[in-house]
Amino acid sequence: MRIVFFGTPDFAVPTLEKLLSEPDFEVVGVVSQPDTRRGRGNQVSPPPVKAAAIARNPDLKIWQPERLKKDKTILAELESLEADVFVVVAYGQILSKKILNMPKYGCINVHGSLLPKYRGAAPIQWAIANGESITGITTMQMDAGIDTGAMLLKAELEILPEDNTDTLSGKLANLGADLLVDTLRQLTTITPEPQDDTLSCYSPMIGREDWELDWKLEAIALHNRIRAFYPNCYTDFRGQRLKVTKTELISEGISESSNLEDVGKIDQILKGKGFVVQTGKGLLLVKEVQPAGKKLQSGWDFVNGMRIAIGESLS
Repeated sequence: MRIVFFGTPDFAVPTLEKLLSEPDFEVVGVVSQPDTRRGRGNQVSPPPVKAAAIARNPDLKIWQPERLKKDKTILAELESLEADVFVVVAYGQILSKKILNMPKYGCINVHGSLLPKYRGAAPIQWAIANGESITGITTMQMDAGIDTGAMLLKAELEILPEDNTDTLSGKLANLGADLLVDTLRQLTTITPEPQDDTLSCYSPMIGREDWELDWKLEAIALHNRIRAFYPNCYTDFRGQRLKVTKTELISEGISESSNLEDVGKIDQILKGKGFVVQTGKGLLLVKEVQPAGKKLQSGWDFVNGMRIAIGESLS
C-alpha cells in the first residue's frame, strides 16, 4: 500500500514511525508544516514529524508548503505519486476537495477523541477540562467538513486522575498508531459509519484566556483545567504571575469556616506537599508551580522559599 503521510507535531510521530516500520506499507512522501523559529536564539527548528522522517529515512521526500491547496507544483507531485491512501494526523491545514480525492482509498484521519464527540482542534484538552473519564481514538474517512467524515475504527482509553494533556497525548498517540495500521489492513472490508451530528460537540483551539485561573470556580473544575491546559494555567501572587502545574483535590465542598471572601486565599499549609487554596466550592492543594522567570518547583519548596502564610490571596 503506497502512503503519503500528512502530520506535524509530536502526536503524529508514533503513527509515522509505525508505518515506516511495517513491511507491507510504503511511505512514499511526507507533508508537514514549515520549519519555525523558536527558543532564545531564534533558531530554525523542524516540526517533529519532519525530524522523525529524516531520522528514519534521509531520502524520504518531504514537502512543507505554507498553503498546500494553493501550491500547484506540490499538488501535481502528490497526484503523480498515485498513492493508495493519504494518512492525516494533526497536519494543521485544511485539505481541499481535490486533495481528498487524489488517493485511491481517500484520506484517512487519526483523531484524538471518540467521535462524534470533541470534533475540532483540541479534543484531548477539552476532554480533560470537561471531566471525562473515557476518551480514545477514531480513524475516519475524511470529507470536506471538520472531523465530520464517516468513522472507521475506534479504540477507547481511560483518563486517569493523574493524567494531564502531555501524558494523555502520549498514550493516545501510540494507541492511534496501532489503530491506524489495523484500519489500513481492513480498509476494504470496514463499513464506514456516518456520524450522528446531534451527538457532536466542538473543541476549539486553546487561547490565553483559557489559562487564567478563576478561583470562584469549583475545585474539581480548576483541577481539570490545570491538567487540560498544562503547563500554562496561571494566577497572580504578590503581584507576580505564578504558573500552577499540578494540583490535588482536598475536598469538593466548601469548608465550614469559609465564605465568599475566603475564595482564592490560602487555607492551609501541608508539610511536604504544598499549600491549599479555597475555591468557589472545595479546597485545592497546589503541589507544583513555576514562578515567573524560574524553573518548576514543588508547592512545598515554594512555600518555604516565599515564606507563605495562611490567609494570603491568589488572584
